[in-house]
Amino acid sequence: MNIHEYQGKEVLKQYGVAVPEGKVAFTVDEAVEAAKELGTSVVVVKAQIHAGGRGKAGGVKVAKNLDEVRAYASEILGKTLVTHQTGPEGKEVKRLLIEQGCDIKKEYYVGVVVDRATGRVVMMASEEGGTEIEEVAEHSPEKIIKEVIDPAVGLLPFQAQRLAYAINIPKELVRKAVQFMTALYTAFVDKDCSIAEINPLVVTGDGNVMALDAKLNFDSNALFRHMDILALRDLEEEDAKEIEASKYDLSYIALDGNIGCMVNGAGLAMATMDIIKHYGGDPANFLDVGGGATKEKVTEAFKILLSDANVKGIFVNIFGGIMRCDVIAEGVVAAARELGLERPLVVRLEGTNVELGKKILNESGLNLVAADSMSDGAQKIVALVK
Repeated sequence: MNIHEYQGKEVLKQYGVAVPEGKVAFTVDEAVEAAKELGTSVVVVKAQIHAGGRGKAGGVKVAKNLDEVRAYASEILGKTLVTHQTGPEGKEVKRLLIEQGCDIKKEYYVGVVVDRATGRVVMMASEEGGTEIEEVAEHSPEKIIKEVIDPAVGLLPFQAQRLAYAINIPKELVRKAVQFMTALYTAFVDKDCSIAEINPLVVTGDGNVMALDAKLNFDSNALFRHMDILALRDLEEEDAKEIEASKYDLSYIALDGNIGCMVNGAGLAMATMDIIKHYGGDPANFLDVGGGATKEKVTEAFKILLSDANVKGIFVNIFGGIMRCDVIAEGVVAAARELGLERPLVVRLEGTNVELGKKILNESGLNLVAADSMSDGAQKIVALVK
């Protein structure tokens, strides 16, 4: 789960991470009033969307008076920002962060992630702050310094010091940088984050070490432990189909293609998307109905596929172990009858109760194409869509 920058900063403040003072605004008048309350000669007007690259897209403006705050707020609110993370459709800005200006002396990058290779948390730092860290990793990987953290003891002071010195934090501010990194790591672990990224981390003219931006993502599987974080969820920033899927405990991710996929098991779902690509098609989603799906759950999953206007055809690929083929068939038939199925449908069923599942489909009166294998099914749905 993602949250907005201003929300991330509020979370980090609880752990002692230094951030500029700021206020959220939903209207132009609220933005001007927030700037008045902050009372600084310079304020920053920042678009709040769940995507990076806002500055390049015109979503971050520095205002030197209230008239400029009003002008920038009017310009950004309601604007559709297109960044490298939003895709070409962009995201509409519905809220702003009005923040105190900062006397920036130098920008750095600090991030905390889970490294799957080591199975441990890793803190990364670079003196190339303020730029896209992916570009730094590609063109100057030696400028990204990493510390692997032992979960038994956490981030040790000497590791934070080593990072601070490696990225050339001024010597007189190393102690503050160590405190900053330690607090960031603590927040990451306490809140079950999947990523905590500060870009940029800045040192200021008055000798402070501060998070000028904050990106926090959370492990959705751990949200039951963090009702305070769950309350920060902004549904307007999420895909409506993914929200609907979450209500039924379905693993669904929308993609850019036109072939809807209904599969049981994450591995089979990945393989299904791969084989569709192999035969020249484009999957419209990742959808894993899981091993213990009910007829109602499958029905809702099929409805979600049919609700996507980009879907020109559907491939149901089920290998029934725990999942029963007849349950899948009943769900598909129920959804198709309720919504009306006018798009091509290819079904491949194997495993538990497969003959019963095929019988249900064959007697349903639906216009569907049976497939003998995953490869056969992929070729058929790609041909039908084309």
